[in-house]
Amino acid sequence: MDKIDELAQALARFPGIGPRQGKRFVFYLLSAPATERAKLADLITSLGKDVRQCPDCLRFYNGNSALVCNYCSDGKRDDSQLMLIEKDQDLAAVERAGTYRGRYFVLGGVLTLSGKGAIREKELVRTVEMRLKNGLREIVLALSATSEGEHTADRVRELLMPYRDQVKIS
Repeated sequence: MDKIDELAQALARFPGIGPRQGKRFVFYLLSAPATERAKLADLITSLGKDVRQCPDCLRFYNGNSALVCNYCSDGKRDDSQLMLIEKDQDLAAVERAGTYRGRYFVLGGVLTLSGKGAIREKELVRTVEMRLKNGLREIVLALSATSEGEHTADRVRELLMPYRDQVKIS
């Protein structure tokens, strides 16, 4: 396999990118200055060094010394609320709206009706148990209004069934 096809196939594995789009990216990169390609390669290489996953909410954040992300370390946030979201981009959108001041948990995706996809089930249960000790009263399901989002919400409700007397799920 030649380098053009190999890189195009690698790019096509990104969400929302198909083989034709991957090829377009390759040809764009070939026509770009070598310094631009080098900068992109450097950014990709250093991504794992400069970005961490928060052990509390499981979102990715920039940080070399902080043990948790800025949302989890913010003492002014409301510990009585925990919003479950699908992915990091959803958290950014909620924060831009500026209306929610509680805690977050990133599920890491959705469950499809065909059985594909995964969410962080064990981590969710562990987080809920920990947050209950800190005054958690409400879990907000902020999932997409799709069949996958509904299917995921059903699974989350099932997982949280043992806590239904202690916490409201909305």
